[in-house]
Amino acid sequence: MARILSVWCPNWPITTWRRRNPDYDWSAEAAPFALLATEGGTRRLAAVDDKARTLGLSADQKAADAMALVPTLVTFDHDPAADRLALEALCDWCVRFSPAVAIDGTDGLFLDITGTDHLWGGEETMLVDLVARLARWGVPARAAIADTPGAAWALARYGDDLAIAAPGAQRAAIEGLPVAALRLEDAAEAQLPRLGLHRVGQLFALPRAQLAKRFGLATTLRLDQALGMAAEALTFRRPASPWFDRLAFFEPISAPEDLARVAGDALALICQRLEAEGRGAKRFEVVFHRLDGRAYPVRAGLARIGRDAKRLTKLITPKLDKVDPGFGIEVVTVHAWAVEPLAAAQERLDADADATLDETLAPLIDRLVNRLGENRVWRADPYESHVPERSVIRNAPLDPPVVARWDPDRPRPVRLFKRPEAITAIAAEVPDYPPRMFTWRGRSHRVRRAEGPERIGQEWWRAGVGETDTGPGKIRDYYRVEDDAGGRFWIYRQGLFGEAEAPKWWIHGLFG
Repeated sequence: MARILSVWCPNWPITTWRRRNPDYDWSAEAAPFALLATEGGTRRLAAVDDKARTLGLSADQKAADAMALVPTLVTFDHDPAADRLALEALCDWCVRFSPAVAIDGTDGLFLDITGTDHLWGGEETMLVDLVARLARWGVPARAAIADTPGAAWALARYGDDLAIAAPGAQRAAIEGLPVAALRLEDAAEAQLPRLGLHRVGQLFALPRAQLAKRFGLATTLRLDQALGMAAEALTFRRPASPWFDRLAFFEPISAPEDLARVAGDALALICQRLEAEGRGAKRFEVVFHRLDGRAYPVRAGLARIGRDAKRLTKLITPKLDKVDPGFGIEVVTVHAWAVEPLAAAQERLDADADATLDETLAPLIDRLVNRLGENRVWRADPYESHVPERSVIRNAPLDPPVVARWDPDRPRPVRLFKRPEAITAIAAEVPDYPPRMFTWRGRSHRVRRAEGPERIGQEWWRAGVGETDTGPGKIRDYYRVEDDAGGRFWIYRQGLFGEAEAPKWWIHGLFG
């Protein structure tokens, strides 16, 4: 059975503005404060602080009316993009409590804490710890735990603070809450109280068909989601992965040697789990969580699936200089991605002599990938296509070999330019012959030997290729030529003689 923790940050725009502007006067004597937004050409209040709310102001109120009621009101522009970034940062921070965290609207989060609460000594301790940490950082929050996202959402906003619904008891937990706790559509939420239906429990006794007919299917769906009779999918900010572990410290750490040591310890934990279940992974991530809530992820990838903690530590350690410990690191989490079965292999006495090429290259490729980037280390493989630009694809260096092969009767250059470069050619007397001389990058080359032509046209059967892409002006006649100095080039003539537009010459690659 799943357990969901819902976090709600009331008045999130005001909270984030205060954190972005710590020097502003927030004392009790300060003037009431509000954030403004433009909606349909009208300036309205997007959020108000507690002092402005006690004076009768509220969100969505016109700014002109608010200023008339409270002339001392201080206003600034609302920045929804900054609020979203702050919520995403909070979502990333919550990974210390659960590897599966989803953003809920504009002011809340959902945490799937199934199987992780024991790391804090229980759900209640986890809930109290999370809210207390947020409060210390100036982020007031309410939170609750239930079996379903709907029930947890309702309890966090309309129930008792730090409410926990026992497993299977969400029906009793939410029956006394107002109907607004079901996340209903505006029309249904406004109409239900007018009919005397003020509490969620009153909806339980109503016939389901008539309830859906009168208030819409969305009403019954929300009710079923809260009770666990209908599934509700959460979009987690990080892919949900059971391959997660953490280390917490009694005292914060900050020394570089300590960071390297705990990184190795965290990797050893996840690798032990992988080994116990006969699995390995290609990507690992160690996240260092500071006291102030900032997280510093450090990633390492492998060319082949593995679970060697010592080898992974050697890949992670050079990247630790990017981690700013600040006042200290209190928690380290580790994730494994792209987990696959990995059979145990018995080592031989002559393992070095009998090692395959892939096994000897793997450590080198791992170092290159982690130093240069995953997209900068690749292997060129053939791809079945007549067009030279499409006949090569990039694969990981140690991926299984592809079935396709290049045609030996149609050799291709070792270096194929990303874009063909224009050349000036002196054509031969016979139209289909290669040029006698061409100039490329300001240097003349006299052709001594040549092979061709090899005619290549656009692949008309591909989607998106129209008549304008397959006409005579798109036909290429390729030649392999050698100049007096021994240089070998792959050039082509685009277009046909006798057409309205004269053919043009291009160089597309170099042999050797």
